[in-house]
Amino acid sequence: MSHAPRGAWTLAGVLAGAAGLATSYLAASVLSIREAPVVAVADLVIRLTPGPVVEFFIGLLGTLDKPLLVVGILVVLGLLFGWCGRLARRRWWAPAVVFAALAVVGLVAVLGRSGTTTADALPVAVGFVTWLIALSLLTGPLRRLEELDDERDDVAVTSTVDGERTPVAAQRRGFLIGAASVLGVSAVLGVAGRFLGAGRRQVEETRRLLRLSAVTEPAVPAGARVDVPGVAPWMTPADDFYLIDTAIVRPAIDPAQWTLRIHGLVDREINISYADLVAREVTQRWATLNCVSNQVGGDLVGNAWWSGARIADILAEAGVDPEADCVLQTSEDGWTCSTPLAALLDDDREAMLAVAMNGRPLPIDHGFPVRTIVPGLYGYVSACKWVVDWEVTRFADVTAYWTERGWGEMGPVKIASRIDVPRSGEEVPAGEVVLGGSAWFQHTGISAVEVSVDGGEWQAATLGEVPSADTWVQWRAAVDVEPGDHEVRVRATGADGEVQTSVERDVLPDGATGLHAVGFTAT
Repeated sequence: MSHAPRGAWTLAGVLAGAAGLATSYLAASVLSIREAPVVAVADLVIRLTPGPVVEFFIGLLGTLDKPLLVVGILVVLGLLFGWCGRLARRRWWAPAVVFAALAVVGLVAVLGRSGTTTADALPVAVGFVTWLIALSLLTGPLRRLEELDDERDDVAVTSTVDGERTPVAAQRRGFLIGAASVLGVSAVLGVAGRFLGAGRRQVEETRRLLRLSAVTEPAVPAGARVDVPGVAPWMTPADDFYLIDTAIVRPAIDPAQWTLRIHGLVDREINISYADLVAREVTQRWATLNCVSNQVGGDLVGNAWWSGARIADILAEAGVDPEADCVLQTSEDGWTCSTPLAALLDDDREAMLAVAMNGRPLPIDHGFPVRTIVPGLYGYVSACKWVVDWEVTRFADVTAYWTERGWGEMGPVKIASRIDVPRSGEEVPAGEVVLGGSAWFQHTGISAVEVSVDGGEWQAATLGEVPSADTWVQWRAAVDVEPGDHEVRVRATGADGEVQTSVERDVLPDGATGLHAVGFTAT
C-alpha cells in the first residue's frame, strides 16, 4: 500500500489552488482593482452567453443568478485543482500547464474589460506563481513518500516504537503541517483581502454623509394611492426597487473620482465632474422604470422620485452633430447601451443624469454616484448605472451589450397592467371582492383600466391620481362573485387610445405582451 494515497495528492492540488485564489484576491484588494480574477471570469461568462440563455437564467434564478455563477466557477476550479494535484504525482510539469491555461483565461477576462491597464493583470500573475509554489511545497513530502515506497525492498529502515518507519512518519508530518499551513495562510489572506478591499464600505460612508442641498424629499401626490391593502406602494422604497444588471461586483465609485466623458459626433468634447454636475440646475420628477425582462404581471417594475441634471442641456453644451441619432453609454463595469438621441433631447421626457433617488443620494446598487434615467424606454437601452462615458454616434456604427444579443434597438416600453389583490390562489369571502393593482405606459399615460371575471364583460376600474404620464397608476375595482374558483383578468388603455393586447409574446426581443390573470377561490 502506498504511503502517499491518491486523496493526499488531490488535497494538495485543491489547497494549492485555494492559496492562489486567496493571494490573487488579496492583490486585487491592495491594488484597489474592483474585480478579482474569479469575478472577472464570471463577468466574461455573462458577456459571452447568448441573450436567450441569460434571459432564461434570470427568469429561473432571479437575483441568485450571479452568486450561483460564481459558486459554479469555484466548483469547477476546485475539480481542476484536484486534478492538478493528481497530475503532479507522475509529471511535475503537467499541473503547471493547467495552471498556465487557467491564468490565460483569467488574463483574457481581466483585460477584456474596458478601461483596464497592465496593473489589472498583476493579481492573475500573483495567483499563478502561488499555485506553482504552493503545489511544489505540498507535493514535496508526498513525492518523497513515493520514493520510500520504491526503496522499501532495498533499504533497511529503523522502526519507531510503534512500528511506524521514521522517514515515513516525518514525511507525513511534513505534508500535514504544510497542508495546515497553506490552509491557514489562505484563510488569513482571504480575510485580509476583505479588510483591504473596503472600498465599497468607504464609498458607502461617503454616500451616507453626502448632502445634496437642491434635492428635496418626495411627497406622494394626493390621490395617487387607492385604498386597497396589498397593492404595491405607489412610491417604491429604494431597498425594494428591482435590481437587474450584469455586474458580478457592483462598482463602488468615489464621487470625487467620478467623471463623465462626452465625445464622438459633437462640436466639443466635455468632461463633467461630480461637483460640476450637482452644481447645475436640478430637475426632479416621478418616473416608473421597468425591465424588459419583466414577464406579464411581474415585479421588475418600480416608481421613484429621481433628481438630477437634464441631459438635453448637457448635450446642447457639447453641440450634437445633426448626423448623430444615438448615444452609446458605457458603465464603469464595461456594460453598454445605445440610447436613441431623440429620447435624450425630448423636453417633455426630461431624461436626466440622476444623482438621487427618493430624496437621497443613489444607492450604490442603483448606480451611485450617477446613473441615466430616460422615461418611456426600457432600461436595457437607457438606464445606464455607474455611467462614465457617452459617445454621441449613429446606430449604424455601434452595437451595445443587449442589442448585439438579439434585443430590439429602440426599446420603447409597452403598455402593461398587473393584479396585486387578490394574490394567485388566495381564498376570499364570497360576495363583493375588491381587486387592486397597477398599470403603466410611461411617456404616454394610462386613461383606463378594466377587469373581467371568468371571461365576462369588462368592467371599469377606478384610477388613482398621478402627476405625469411617466408614472404608473394604481387602480381599484369591486366585483361580485359566487362561491367557487374564479379567474380575473386586467387590461389597460393608454392615453393615446391603445388597448393592451391579449396576444402573448415573450420578453425577447423588446418586452412581453399579454394580459395578467389571477385565479382565486371565493368561500
